[in-house]
Amino acid sequence: MELTERFEWQGRQVAWGRAGNGPPVVFCHGTPFSSFEWRPFADALSSDYTVHLWDMPGYGRSSKHAGQSTDFGTQAETFAALLGHWGLDRPHVVAHDFGGAVSLRTHLVGGVPYASLMLVDVVAIPPSGSPFFRFVQEHPDLLAELPAYIHEAIVRAYIEGASHRGIRPDDLDKLVEPWTGPEGQPAFYRQIADYNETFLQENERNLGQIDIPVRILWGTDDTWIPPQMAERLRSLIPGATLTLIDNAGHLVHNDSPIPLTNELRTWLPPCKAAQVIGWPGSD
Repeated sequence: MELTERFEWQGRQVAWGRAGNGPPVVFCHGTPFSSFEWRPFADALSSDYTVHLWDMPGYGRSSKHAGQSTDFGTQAETFAALLGHWGLDRPHVVAHDFGGAVSLRTHLVGGVPYASLMLVDVVAIPPSGSPFFRFVQEHPDLLAELPAYIHEAIVRAYIEGASHRGIRPDDLDKLVEPWTGPEGQPAFYRQIADYNETFLQENERNLGQIDIPVRILWGTDDTWIPPQMAERLRSLIPGATLTLIDNAGHLVHNDSPIPLTNELRTWLPPCKAAQVIGWPGSD
């Protein structure tokens, strides 16, 4: 599934794609990734659902303009506008990492209704940010001027650290490529510099208002955001359920694709039976 469509919003160009037929499912990627992480799962589900992929502004195939914010608030506003552009009413949303905070803010602050929300190793509540993140936030301009080969080595090592089992070279190349070149390199450091934990604090204060089905998945070997954060997140969301996936790191898509696919299939409503059985959000 390729992102062949473009959505123009406030000077930004959002790359997106859609496939399949059935209840709408929207995937939100994390950082420093792109919709590429969700592509195999969207392809697998497109036989039963209408799947939507998008790259957030500043990521993947979307525009990476200097001077345009990529923080949680801006991405949530973009997501709300994109859902309106698609004309979706109460889609099922699946989010990873940074996409968790974006999808939560879109729902809690933007008032956009979802049928359900699945959160996979997400950035959602404070504290967050690795030592590398904090270092970049203190020196964004300096690092953007690194020689290209050093920058690429840093990005490769950083992304590889998200996997517990290791990433295939071809997949790693595809995850790294958007962050290279004269446009991608400064964009990589800008998106980290724009990271603002204030939005996560606001999320945390509002989580008790959630009244839709929420499923949380987490890799037991996530070294970026430990499973203890998953337990805390579950306790803050009314009715939320949690499953830990063994031998998976932060990039669970790569480490445990079959368990993740099974969880998606189990969580999403049967495409033809949703109206009959009255699955939450199907009315």
